Amino acid sequence: MADISKAHTDPKGQLWEAVENATAVMVGSTDHSQHMQPMSPLLARDEEAIWFYTRADTELAQTVGSQGGTVHVCLIGKDHDYHACLRGHLSVQRSPEHIERFWSPMAEAWFGDKDNPGLTMLCFKPGHAEIWASTDSRIRFGWEIAKANVTDAEPDVGYKTEINF
Repeated sequence: MADISKAHTDPKGQLWEAVENATAVMVGSTDHSQHMQPMSPLLARDEEAIWFYTRADTELAQTVGSQGGTVHVCLIGKDHDYHACLRGHLSVQRSPEHIERFWSPMAEAWFGDKDNPGLTMLCFKPGHAEIWASTDSRIRFGWEIAKANVTDAEPDVGYKTEINF
């Protein structure tokens, strides 16, 4: 459940927690020439970066190329009460340090072993994000809608904010 008060007081911390708990996010280039694709995020909070395993010959790795590029990363919390859209720089990096750091049985199932020559990593460094934290309480939601209809005030069911990195 999204903590609306934490969205007010520590939106970056809340975002990192959401990334850490996500099994997948959607990643796509900002030029809209290709569809976004699901990727499993690997959080390096100490670097303010999100890493992804991939193959060097994937469409996303090829599009980003050696120079890197601007992409969006979109996340929806497991309870559908937390949403985030991050914009930042994605680069292709064959980082043995990060391959080792994040290696898991799941990575092994997809890529074989750490020495697979086609294995590479994508490093996402966010520059800006918008987050939306909302209530998942049907009672609160109903109350806010009823109150808004009586008072002509906007329902208070969540909070939106921006984060600059």
